[in-house]
Amino acid sequence: MAEVFKLDHVYKNYKNDGKEFLALKDVSLSINEGEIFGIIGMSGAGKSTLVRTLNRLENVSEGSVSFYGQDLSILKDKDLRLIRRQIAMIFQSFNLLNQRSVLSNVMQPLRIAGIPRAQRKEKALEMLRIVGLEDKKNEYPARLSGGQRQRVAIARALAADPKVLLCDEATSALDPKITGEILDLLKTINETRKLTIVIITHEMSVVEKICDRVAIIDKGELAELGEVKEIFRNPKSEPARKLVFPSNPFDPSGNDSRLIRIVFDGLDANRPFIADLVEKTGKKVNILSANTKSVKGIGYGQMVLELPENKNDQEEIISFFKKSGLSVQEVNKA
Repeated sequence: MAEVFKLDHVYKNYKNDGKEFLALKDVSLSINEGEIFGIIGMSGAGKSTLVRTLNRLENVSEGSVSFYGQDLSILKDKDLRLIRRQIAMIFQSFNLLNQRSVLSNVMQPLRIAGIPRAQRKEKALEMLRIVGLEDKKNEYPARLSGGQRQRVAIARALAADPKVLLCDEATSALDPKITGEILDLLKTINETRKLTIVIITHEMSVVEKICDRVAIIDKGELAELGEVKEIFRNPKSEPARKLVFPSNPFDPSGNDSRLIRIVFDGLDANRPFIADLVEKTGKKVNILSANTKSVKGIGYGQMVLELPENKNDQEEIISFFKKSGLSVQEVNKA
């Protein structure tokens, strides 16, 4: 599998009014051809700075960023422009030209590239068919819904046949239903056009729905990197745990009680774990919360449980769940 991007010990340092701010600290990762790769972190974590290094909108202070093996830092302006044509972006704010029609907006990158009008119109109509908006070709952005405007932005991004699509908080301004539709569209585009997609977001639900792998950025550092399903099942870093199960709304009933999270996939959904625990060990737990969700199309369930105060009982219960094949993590108290 070809390596599209490779970041090797990347640092990004900003200087302002004599003060320095380190936005990225020793970040190393790679993004493979054809995958949907998530970059997630809270506001100010450095994820948008990171994605801007991928097309050299930001120059790195140390380290290197390569695109298909080419070090971006050594490219001259002409060569860099050629690379950037292969890397399209969509944004939270859509960035459409309000005075131009939908069709004209989609034709814009082709116009800049010098493509003849007949060809760019044909290409733009094809892109609008892909995103399901061919019937809106003569409308203006102001008359479209947020979801429709984002579809136009996606069509425009695809018009120049890029190898990569960067999505910077592209669904943050949309409601959950429309977000789901846009993510489904991106997944379809990824599968049918073999397009590498990089999604920058602060929402774990976006990553869980369509990403193959995810990098979790915290205070400019790479906190965790891996397959989405594995990080959901067993987050190892504190930033990952906060994103997977953000905060526990419950306090333990006793000072020595412990809260744990257990995770099981759809194959285990019908196994009576709690009943088995009581039957085989005689130990009881208190179920504080439970839910199910889809992660990359696979159903997962999770429960937050309160364990009894006796430490030996706690260890016996945790051991039982682990031997049953469940992922078990400690949950921070509220």
